[in-house]
Amino acid sequence: MLYQLARPVLFALDAEHAHELTLELLSRAPTAAGFLMGERRIEAPVDLLGLRFPNRVGLAAGLDKNGLCLAAWERFGFGFVEVGTVTPRPQPGNPRPRMFRLPEHQALINRLGFNNLGMEALAKRLERTRRDYSGLLGINIGKNADTPIAQAADDYLLCLRRLHRHADYITVNISSPNTKNLRELQNDAALDGLLGAIAGARQELAQAEGRQAPVLVKIAPDLADAQLPGIVELARRHGMDGLIATNTTLAREAVAGHRHAGEAGGLSGAPLNARAEAVMQQLRASAGPDFPLIGVGGIGSGAQARSRRAAGADLVQIYTGFIYQGPSLVSDCARALAS
Repeated sequence: MLYQLARPVLFALDAEHAHELTLELLSRAPTAAGFLMGERRIEAPVDLLGLRFPNRVGLAAGLDKNGLCLAAWERFGFGFVEVGTVTPRPQPGNPRPRMFRLPEHQALINRLGFNNLGMEALAKRLERTRRDYSGLLGINIGKNADTPIAQAADDYLLCLRRLHRHADYITVNISSPNTKNLRELQNDAALDGLLGAIAGARQELAQAEGRQAPVLVKIAPDLADAQLPGIVELARRHGMDGLIATNTTLAREAVAGHRHAGEAGGLSGAPLNARAEAVMQQLRASAGPDFPLIGVGGIGSGAQARSRRAAGADLVQIYTGFIYQGPSLVSDCARALAS
């Protein structure tokens, strides 16, 4: 209820300005999140990836790229949080404006372009703040925009090695539409090479640190259906621990005619729900019952979270739905998935 009162004020601001203002407030006063939540986190533990998740609902990557508000997200009731996408070097991302609301469709379009403070800043922040956050933390990694696609693996390995010790799991983001040529890494040969390099680095980290954080691969909704079994096969062959489906979409059919429909970038929110769920169904059919899958994209209600779970997702993540529905969506989804 409190969020519904605050939302018109936030929506009167430019979308990215509202985003930055919210993060600033939550980083300074994380206890406000519990006040806005109005109830305790839904406790419905589930074991996956060798970890115990307090519930099945996580915050998707992109909302808190630099890990500024971990304590607040925990108070909002999330069972886990994924920060990033983080790159080896800081980068400003694409020119503004680069985030657009489509309220009639409960959607966003963004072309942020991996704007973040870089892996060193994130690592140093986590060294200070992990003691204030008792939840599970995923770190989503990517490449710098000016790194040639042929050298992309070098960037992923830099991030993996620097951030591994701070992460409960790592996500390899090869699916953002906002970094030029990034999605080429989803093609068979490129993906084979990248995952092979990551697998080798993981063995080194296991020896050096005495643990091996689970690694998942995040894919796009715009892949052809015929590509999905091959991605599952490559992920399993290289010892990856699961997949996250899906990132934002380049498709615009569902929002055709909207004044922002022609904006470049990835579309998220309600229009993505059907395709993200269809991808999940196909991944589960290819992967079998035991390969971990996380569902994200268009989830805006407890019923939709339950439907994504039925389609094959072990866990779900939310982002755009949280922007539109507020903290109540976290508990609605967690409650719907508790049984």
